[in-house]
Amino acid sequence: MRKFGVFLAGLIVGLMTGGVVMLLFAPESGATLQKRIREWVERLIEEGKLAAESRRLELEQQLESFKQGRPIVLQASEPPTAG
Repeated sequence: MRKFGVFLAGLIVGLMTGGVVMLLFAPESGATLQKRIREWVERLIEEGKLAAESRRLELEQQLESFKQGRPIVLQASEPPTAG
């Protein structure tokens, strides 16, 4: 578990450093870059909302099945990988 924590901390620091370097050496103007980042974030948020809505509907269907006494079919998630 300690190795994962060190890896995660290194990943976060690396991402932040890479982001700062990218912004400093970007070939586009600040306004253009801000627009692209804003559009990317908005698209990411929209995808998250769609995924959350899909999951909510799935859980509501499972709840109704449970209330009616029918067996609930759970989707198997991927097993954790050894690392």
